[in-house]
Amino acid sequence: MITADGLNLPVDAMLDTGFTKFMAIRLMNIQLLLLEMTNLLRREDVVYLVKGVTQSKAVFEVLSVAFRLLLGQEIGYEHPYGWLRVFDADELQDFIKEVSEAFRLTDTSNQAWDLIDAIIYEWKESSIAILSPELAAAFNDETDEIPLTSPINKSGS
Repeated sequence: MITADGLNLPVDAMLDTGFTKFMAIRLMNIQLLLLEMTNLLRREDVVYLVKGVTQSKAVFEVLSVAFRLLLGQEIGYEHPYGWLRVFDADELQDFIKEVSEAFRLTDTSNQAWDLIDAIIYEWKESSIAILSPELAAAFNDETDEIPLTSPINKSGS
């Protein structure tokens, strides 16, 4: 058993040695291993992994709130996803379905995370519109609308 601390070698040197001969490596600090491993990856791969971890947390949280609302639990507006409370049960189920289907695409598509962002953004904007008194007044405004007339054909036919 060789420890990186004991040999005073950087983790990447230990991993390189592991390619040429069998070694059992025990690291005292797993975070150090992860840091060193990310140094061995291409930048875009690291960005994708970090975004995946960050987005997975957000997806879990937003779906958790949606399910809690379906179960009748109270979620305050101060919660980052408290805006979900304006939707009824059918709408919440549609939201859960959309986010879940997009999340399943993350294995096969790098654009799936952007799709998830867009879905959550659109639903949040919809909640703002639902809560807006100005928009509600505009939709309920019964002004005297004048129907459009048929266009006149200048050629006489």
